[in-house]
Amino acid sequence: MSIQIPKSFTIEYSGRSNILQTNCGVSKHFNPNTLTGNHPPIESFICIWDTGATASVISKNVIDKLGLISTGFARSYHAQGESIVNTYIVNIYLPNHVGIPLLNVTEGILNGADVLVGMDIISQGDFTVCLNEGNTKFSFQLPSTHNFDFVKEYNDNYHKPLVKDKLPGRNDPCHCGSGKKYKNCHGR
Repeated sequence: MSIQIPKSFTIEYSGRSNILQTNCGVSKHFNPNTLTGNHPPIESFICIWDTGATASVISKNVIDKLGLISTGFARSYHAQGESIVNTYIVNIYLPNHVGIPLLNVTEGILNGADVLVGMDIISQGDFTVCLNEGNTKFSFQLPSTHNFDFVKEYNDNYHKPLVKDKLPGRNDPCHCGSGKKYKNCHGR
């Protein structure tokens, strides 16, 4: 059994970002574990991340630049309805050498980007987006090594269970940290 070392990247955006965008590379498919010679050339493209997309999508520009040949067809559901689209197998290279080999993607029309990363990639790893000090931070890692649970973290760090003999007095500050008197908060 081999242990896969996590590979990750973090992108910081100035201010609040309403789109997650990175650069990425795309190549014709090959299995990196069995390749003995040179791999196919990698072309660089703009990539957007979409947790609402089931699968990843490439544009006609990617198909033409790489000379890709369709592997079949799939039904695609999108903002304009549904359609039958070509499918392709590619290797995708995310920032900081995070690679996704042998990925089945569909052809689509993308505005402002040539690659859309969908849940077929996102669900393989750890994906976080946060707004801290007014800036957006987006981080991704493969394979998944974290078990994020913000509710559990809150309960573990901020919820203080009450012991009956240690209940605060009616006019004492509430144990929850609200700043209210106990009688006006959890003492009701």
